Amino acid sequence: MNNRKRVLILCTGNSARSQMAEGLLRRDAGTILEVFSAGAKPSRVRPEAIAVMQEVGIDIATHRSKAVEEFGGWEFDYVITVCDNAKEICPLFPAGTKRIHWSIEDPAAIEGSQEARLAGFRRIRDELRERLQGFAREECIG
Repeated sequence: MNNRKRVLILCTGNSARSQMAEGLLRRDAGTILEVFSAGAKPSRVRPEAIAVMQEVGIDIATHRSKAVEEFGGWEFDYVITVCDNAKEICPLFPAGTKRIHWSIEDPAAIEGSQEARLAGFRRIRDELRERLQGFAREECIG
């Protein structure tokens, strides 16, 4: 029997922040959590997100961008929105679902050279990792 709590991580495009968060949380807490990600307007997983996750030993190259509607009827213990837009358009979930919101900068919006963009993706990855580790400690491990 599966006793793991279920987490859905949402952002607008399900292309960077939520994908990186899904990979990080699966690696760090996959024994106690079932982790999924989705977006309000799914697009594609950003190559920069794939690259910076590979740097920390997490392969998200096979992930695909998913619409939140794919999870209609599913029950989640937690829904984490990682951008303000997702928070505003987040669908309703059952009363037992705990909603958490983090306003995380969109790394896809960072302009400049490829190295500057990758540095931005790394910074966002590291911010997500820190927040997710705190979430797992406080909410799931107790």
